[in-house]
Amino acid sequence: VQLQASGGGLVQAGDSLRLSCAASGRAFSAYNVGWFRQAPGKERTFVAGISSGFDLYYSDPVKGRFTISRDNPKNTMLLQMNSLRSEDTAVYYCAAGLPLPPRQPARAPYWGQGTLVTVSS
Repeated sequence: VQLQASGGGLVQAGDSLRLSCAASGRAFSAYNVGWFRQAPGKERTFVAGISSGFDLYYSDPVKGRFTISRDNPKNTMLLQMNSLRSEDTAVYYCAAGLPLPPRQPARAPYWGQGTLVTVSS
């Protein structure tokens, strides 16, 4: 599976942003997929995940603000981010094949290239 993340940018605190991850290859629907983020000088951490059976998982910092979804016929995964905060600033990575519930350190066999989200306060 090859993944291509997009949608990052510079926004102000309180704004919304939607990240997309397009997958190529077979059997996208069979994989757990999700998003991780890595802020400068910090480790990569789990943000949100959706299982092959559409079970949803969120990290505590984003719960209630972010929504993950997937469209299997389109081989696409989305992350809708609302009420953004400065602490959400990071490079966001989509991943496939991750274990759910999530584990640290972040591990998955397939990763996208990352998209930068910058939230100014």
